[in-house]
Amino acid sequence: MVTVLIAILLPIVCAALIPLLYRRLRRVTHLGWFVLSVPLILFLLLARYIPQLAEGKTFIHTYEWIPSFNINFTTYLDGLSMIFGLLITGVGSLVILYSIFYLSTKESLHHFYCYLLLFMGAMLGVVFSDNLMVLYTFWELTSVSSFLLIAFWHHRKASRAGAKKAMMITVFGGLSMLAGFLMLYVASQTFSIREIVANVEVIRDHSLFTPALILILLGAFTKSAQFPFHIWLPDAMEAPTPVSAYLHSATMVKAGIYLVARFSPVFGGEAIWFWLVSVVGLITLFWGSFNAVRQTDLKALLAFSTVSQLGLIMSLFGLGSVGHYYGYAENSILYTQASFAALFHLVNHSTFKGALFMMVGIVDHEVGTRDIRRLGGLMSLMPITFTIAVIGSFSMAGLPPFNGFLSKEMFFAAVLAIRDVEAFSIADVGLFFPLVAWVASIFTFVYSLILISRTFLGKLQPEKMDRKPHEAPFGMLISPIILCLLVIGIFFFPNVLGHYILEPAMASIYPTFPTTSELTPHVHAWHGINAELIMTLGVIIIGIILFKTLKSWKPLYRLFSQKYTFNTYYNRIIEMSESGSKKLTSKYMTGNLTHYFVYIYVFFVALIAGYFIWSDAMTFHFDMDSAVEYYELILVFVMIFAAVWMIFAKGRVTAMLLNGVLGYSIAFFFVIFRAPDLALTQLVVESVTTALFLLCFKYLPDLMPEAPRKRIQWSKAMISIFVGATVTMVGLAVVHYDRFEPVSTYFNDSYELAGGSNIVNTILGDFRAFDTMLEVVVLLIAGLGVYMLTKLKPRKEEADREN
Repeated sequence: MVTVLIAILLPIVCAALIPLLYRRLRRVTHLGWFVLSVPLILFLLLARYIPQLAEGKTFIHTYEWIPSFNINFTTYLDGLSMIFGLLITGVGSLVILYSIFYLSTKESLHHFYCYLLLFMGAMLGVVFSDNLMVLYTFWELTSVSSFLLIAFWHHRKASRAGAKKAMMITVFGGLSMLAGFLMLYVASQTFSIREIVANVEVIRDHSLFTPALILILLGAFTKSAQFPFHIWLPDAMEAPTPVSAYLHSATMVKAGIYLVARFSPVFGGEAIWFWLVSVVGLITLFWGSFNAVRQTDLKALLAFSTVSQLGLIMSLFGLGSVGHYYGYAENSILYTQASFAALFHLVNHSTFKGALFMMVGIVDHEVGTRDIRRLGGLMSLMPITFTIAVIGSFSMAGLPPFNGFLSKEMFFAAVLAIRDVEAFSIADVGLFFPLVAWVASIFTFVYSLILISRTFLGKLQPEKMDRKPHEAPFGMLISPIILCLLVIGIFFFPNVLGHYILEPAMASIYPTFPTTSELTPHVHAWHGINAELIMTLGVIIIGIILFKTLKSWKPLYRLFSQKYTFNTYYNRIIEMSESGSKKLTSKYMTGNLTHYFVYIYVFFVALIAGYFIWSDAMTFHFDMDSAVEYYELILVFVMIFAAVWMIFAKGRVTAMLLNGVLGYSIAFFFVIFRAPDLALTQLVVESVTTALFLLCFKYLPDLMPEAPRKRIQWSKAMISIFVGATVTMVGLAVVHYDRFEPVSTYFNDSYELAGGSNIVNTILGDFRAFDTMLEVVVLLIAGLGVYMLTKLKPRKEEADREN
């Protein structure tokens, strides 16, 4: 399917073109207008397939990449990937439109939009990839591009620190996920997610199934800022607001959610999957909402609220995995509705949280501060921004008539229904789920009120503000207004979204269910007086009481010592790692070449000789060897003589000439053993190096006589003897080793494999082509580095001006 391939590659290609077009475009228009066309076109292209996906169709296409390792670029468009594709491109379009008016033209816009498009392409690659290795490649590309976006204002120390923390935590999770993918491959013998889902019953009993489950969840939890890996998200708020609105509300943090949803058909129904996903999600929900109340920075408040909402979505997917345990049976549909609520809230969260991030960016842009203690009374001066804040906050709090109310009610219904599940011993702790969900929702209501009241209500404090507050320009308001209209529109027309978008995604999560219409409940705003409504009323009443008495109970947060926070432990681990590595490095990096050679040779002897002795591979059989001719013995004695004489040589030139004797003797052995190509190469290399060394040594002083202690002399002699003996014995052992088929049999087919009759040439030119290409790439990178350093060197007049 060409459309999906275009969706992945177009942002990456445009990102590569931006540095080339930037100088020309900035003279004509803002660079953002050119970039805006990319996600807008992709959104329209993907939207064309919504009716077909609603009918149950899927689109797949495979582009061969590394078929010998079963790694192909397979794109897969189904209901689940469509949701994320629309969010990535749709919210991406609004964020870029917002950034046009938010970022000054004095900023490094070509860098910003290059990173943003690179991230967009990587995210689309994650959600549209069917091959695990391709998915992992794009997964790590999202980490790299998000690092660049978070550190966009790299002159700020906090931005650099936040980017580094996000990079380290998410890359750690990515490596864990890679290990899980490889385990899945061992268990299923395929990298295709579709094939793994189709053969899941076969691989469930494999010994690597549970380890793969845990490692993949580590990748999902770190990416989606789940407890206790959530600490990177608040620090990442040092990024520009458009980045926060895009990465941390709609896209990057949802990558882990996507991974859990995509692998629910594989691991769903397993007890460990249910408990890890649902419990970690609920803890994250509570911890994020609890900590959001104490924040004084608006973006920090939204950061912890994002952590909380991500935990809510994650817990719903955990609860929905019970549907896989029961399968398509009576009453099982009740438990699948938790997954529907997760998908529904996924969309809702992207709308209201994107609007809130943009609102906070507007306040910061127009007022000059995000500190709640310096804000207040902005409602009359910024009425449109205030309206955006009310719609987004009330939707986040779960109040009607906003879409967050609908998905929050479904969340309450899911945690109440889970008490009746007989599997996994849920009944014993069934009250835990609704209780945590309810308490966390109360704190969500409280921080939503804080966001509105402390920013827009109360007394205006112009003396504490950096700028005179006023309403933002209309261009900056367009994007959050569109998102707010979606918040209200989804509330009144939820079933349009449910039928065309959410129902196909449910079919992807529950592929074994014969019908998907039953998986998609008819969403109503009013269900009568029920337990969910009573819980909502309790949230509102207790939330208002806690908000009114905030000053009296907020000092409770002081009980949580800063010495025992997760951030403190993270910083200690980093400091201990750095100090430990510094001490360890200082132990062996002494600056003495002799020490370095000792380390290398001792390690070589211990590893190679130790393994051969341990594996009983030091066996020799001389009865099958060829006869040794007299001229071969002469060459051997010449080499021994030259090597021994070199040790006692008193001049550099003499030592170099003796080294040349060794090299030329080796070339003669190549001639004797009928390897003319190697002999010619050896002669050329030896001649050139000998000549170059002689030219250099001419200008160096003579060797100074050394008088080392006897112990040092004997230690060097013993190391030399052991190294020589190891190489000799390994060479003899390899010749007579018959436990494995020799690798030379593979190269005997060089003509069929590489089209060359000369084995040596084909090894160097074909079998080592990839290695040679990497060597060339290294030289290219070094050359580019030298070129950039020379180009970036300040001109003489600029240097004089600075001085």
